[in-house]
Amino acid sequence: MTASMTRERGVELLRQMLRIRRFEERAAELYQLGKIHGFLHLYIGEEAVAAGSIPTLTNDDAIVATYREHGHALVRGTSMRSLMAELFGKATGCARGRGGSMHFFDASRRFYGGLAIVGGGLPVAVGLALADKLQGRARVTACYFGDGAVAEGEFHESLNLAALWKLPVLFLCENNLYAMGTALARHQSQPDIAGKARAYAMTAHTVDGMDVLAVEDTTGRAVEFVRQGNGPCFLEYRTYRFRAHSMYDAELYRTKDEVNEWKQRDPIAVFQQTLRAAGLLHDEDGEQLETSIAAEVADAVAFAEAGTWEPVEDLTKDVYS
Repeated sequence: MTASMTRERGVELLRQMLRIRRFEERAAELYQLGKIHGFLHLYIGEEAVAAGSIPTLTNDDAIVATYREHGHALVRGTSMRSLMAELFGKATGCARGRGGSMHFFDASRRFYGGLAIVGGGLPVAVGLALADKLQGRARVTACYFGDGAVAEGEFHESLNLAALWKLPVLFLCENNLYAMGTALARHQSQPDIAGKARAYAMTAHTVDGMDVLAVEDTTGRAVEFVRQGNGPCFLEYRTYRFRAHSMYDAELYRTKDEVNEWKQRDPIAVFQQTLRAAGLLHDEDGEQLETSIAAEVADAVAFAEAGTWEPVEDLTKDVYS
């Protein structure tokens, strides 16, 4: 806990992590009830990364995320209503129901996916950053990706070009130890991912992704480093997902003991204890947060339920033109 941490800031960080978790817990229930279809990749356990890193960016900065992006979109400011409606496939969703869980999109907040292809967001982020540099705009593009992306060609191509052209990209690897969907698996998912970035003469750091304050501090400094024209920067967040890879995952590749061991470092529970020890969180604070978030989730579900389906005649139209 830093001396500069205020009660207001601490409660807000906790609120954002709780919003992500309660939203996703409800989404999992709705999926099992048949209200949500397709793929659903939950972020439960990794909330500290999105909650700690995204507020260090400005509204003008861009974000490119993976298919496990619910938390990123929520913290960025996209309404829970439009996100839940997107999960339902309704036209009132953030991508008009066309994208679903893996393709959240909100151009008004410079949130460019939700990209389902492993590593697919890396070249997109390089393109956005190149455009900003050519236009002389003091913007940063934050690119989130999983450890599985390190095995893809786009990873090396994107880092190479970003370093060569000194582009304002912040490469953010959410290393949850299981590179699903690639040749990597289990704990073979790269012991020193940050070291690979250094091979491109890029500044790189490893961060405890279960510690929201460590995430906030390191990311904040990295954002300023990039914004000042020093070229790209690479952060590896060591984190862990408590739920299966997706709702289809039989989860036969890890033990319950391993998951329970990581749950002892639950970023929400640990941060709550930290705030209480510092006298920055009281019992009534927690109760008020849970009450307000429960109401927000219930409202989002009601909005999604009441939402309309996209008219058939609109299916061939470019809805963003």
